[in-house]
Amino acid sequence: MSQPILRTERIHLVPLSVEHLKHQIELDADPDVMRYVGGALTPEQAEQALREGLADAERGPGLGYWAGFVEGSFAGYWILRPPDSDGQDPMEGQGELGYRLLKRYWRQGLAKEGSRELLRYGFEDLGLTRIMAMAAAANEASRATMASVGLHHVRDFTADAGHFPPGTDLRGVEYALTRGQWNARN
Repeated sequence: MSQPILRTERIHLVPLSVEHLKHQIELDADPDVMRYVGGALTPEQAEQALREGLADAERGPGLGYWAGFVEGSFAGYWILRPPDSDGQDPMEGQGELGYRLLKRYWRQGLAKEGSRELLRYGFEDLGLTRIMAMAAAANEASRATMASVGLHHVRDFTADAGHFPPGTDLRGVEYALTRGQWNARN
């Protein structure tokens, strides 16, 4: 199953492709956008990140990354991907929600709007049983978005230092929602 084009009232979500590289570069070059995910990337690093995202999407039918456009202009991307499982196969019936927007689109409710559509798609169209999201503990805006779409705080954790620069705060949070909880709300 390939990723469909999704729409909300204001956002046109199209499956991410190599044609979106210039948008990936713009998004990943902004240190404010990348503050909680390891810092700004060079164009070469952004291209590698795009290729990794496209490969990641191949791990789960219908899951992946979407480029979001508002009134024809790129606003950011939204993710419903197979959750990391320590290098193992994707966790059956689960998805990981994410989003990253250009600064000029912050505080307009777009992260919430796109996330709600991906939750709907994940639970109703794909039949997922659980969708989770993770963020830096200090990223209050992302945490507020996760809570506003109905995800509940599940746990605190310490991220693997991996690609993060030395001195990065590695405290993270996980939020999640089950299909039963989604159905009860909707």
